[in-house]
Amino acid sequence: MSDKKFKLALCQIETLPEKTATLDKAERMVREAAEAGANVAALPEMFACPYARGYFDAFAEPADGDTVRRMSCWAREYGVYLIGGTIPERDGEKLYNTCFVFDRQGAVVARHRKTHLFDVDIAGGIRFRESDYFAPGDDICVFDTEYGVMGAAVCFDMRFPELIRAMAKRGAETILVPAQFNTTTGPAHWELIVRMRAVDNEVFFAAVSAARSKDFKYQCWGHSTVAGPFGDVLATCDETEQTVFCDIDLAEVDRVRRQLPTFLRLREDLYPVAK
Repeated sequence: MSDKKFKLALCQIETLPEKTATLDKAERMVREAAEAGANVAALPEMFACPYARGYFDAFAEPADGDTVRRMSCWAREYGVYLIGGTIPERDGEKLYNTCFVFDRQGAVVARHRKTHLFDVDIAGGIRFRESDYFAPGDDICVFDTEYGVMGAAVCFDMRFPELIRAMAKRGAETILVPAQFNTTTGPAHWELIVRMRAVDNEVFFAAVSAARSKDFKYQCWGHSTVAGPFGDVLATCDETEQTVFCDIDLAEVDRVRRQLPTFLRLREDLYPVAK
């Protein structure tokens, strides 16, 4: 039996060039979120590693490295489920853009390696090839909590409705996405996609971004946002460092699906949906 209500905190941290200083600040933000009543806290994509070539390899750690150990301690000490943003995870010769999820006791209950890598070339905007640095993951990440089933994806993954639909089909009612959209794609698509994925599947959809930093070439959009199962924006912010709070009531998923049962009326006899 899951608790239908919980408080979510999206910690929109400004990444610093020095990893230890960023981790110290992240711990403070998680602690303050817990003190404000958050049951679930989420950090952004690459929250402790500048999102740029030259940093990924230097900041990479194995799955049992210092950053994962520290996040485990935060979850246990402050009594929250922690969606640990992402780190550049080293596994043998490969790097992955990986999200680790921790329960209240600090145990790793899920791991999602970014499935769709950010390879784009937008005229007059941004050119980036994440596949030059990272290997893609191949999992669909859902996990059980006392607040129901949740799902985790990473940034570019949220552009692929098939992946998010598969999470919802596996029972996820809350989907959390550490991300770093930029100032080209962010104003065009960020809120639009958050709302679309929420309304597609009649779920709570939360995308947590890093804050924008003037010190890095990659300019992050920020604007961490939560949308509800009817597609309405429940919480959002600007590009600066802050924590966004949102009270989640999973009974709203049931209510929306009863009144507008699009998710419950899938024609899987016509189009197969991953389970």
